[in-house]
Amino acid sequence: MNDFPQTLKTWRKARRFSQLQLAMMADVSSRHLSFLETGRARPSPQMIQRLGEALELPLSARNQLLSHAGFAARYPARQWAEADMTPIRAAIAYTLERHDPYPALALDRLWCVVQMNDAARRLFAQIGVAEGDSLLQLMMSDHFPAYIENWPEVAHHAALRLRTESAAQGGVAALETAAQQLSAVPGQGGAAPRPVVPTIYVSGDMRLSLFATIAQFGTPEDLMLDDLRIELYFPADGRTEHILRSSADDLA
Repeated sequence: MNDFPQTLKTWRKARRFSQLQLAMMADVSSRHLSFLETGRARPSPQMIQRLGEALELPLSARNQLLSHAGFAARYPARQWAEADMTPIRAAIAYTLERHDPYPALALDRLWCVVQMNDAARRLFAQIGVAEGDSLLQLMMSDHFPAYIENWPEVAHHAALRLRTESAAQGGVAALETAAQQLSAVPGQGGAAPRPVVPTIYVSGDMRLSLFATIAQFGTPEDLMLDDLRIELYFPADGRTEHILRSSADDLA
């Protein structure tokens, strides 16, 4: 056994569970959990699985717990081009393509663009972003705010989201750094509450107001899929919808 007791304790505290609460969630006695955290008891792989599910840990953290307890990692990290990923690639391509003429893209855990549909390529090409690029780096760049009409509002909500994602993964330095920079953008706060906060892109005469929904795989058993998410953008007003549909018709 390596650092399992401390790793388990760190995750329990990060999730703000008491030993009793976690014991109840994992269906184990609080005494046994205490022994696991002090190193007096050695966990089985099955126990680690139950604790990981109770703590709602990302798959990478469950692998970490297994490794720290002296077991082999359970969850692989396949490459995007592997044969096993063929139905996954097809599902993502289907989702993105069917979302046209609205923008859609797939992102990894650090907000790097894995795949885009045609509408997203047209939108993000104007600000110099293509597949393989990082939206984190884009948001922290000097030129990006000039393309966002409501930048302080967008920066505020992006920082909140980044902190939430970082906390869910046990703390990710890149996400925390980006959140800290975005939180320092002046002019945040004071806007009237709305059902959803759009991102308003402006470039020349173009003005697009878009909001996003986020989809993830429901039963991932692979590290890449556990981190992958699909963002589907929708028009927040009639003018934006008209522009997106007209742009697609012009290229048809």
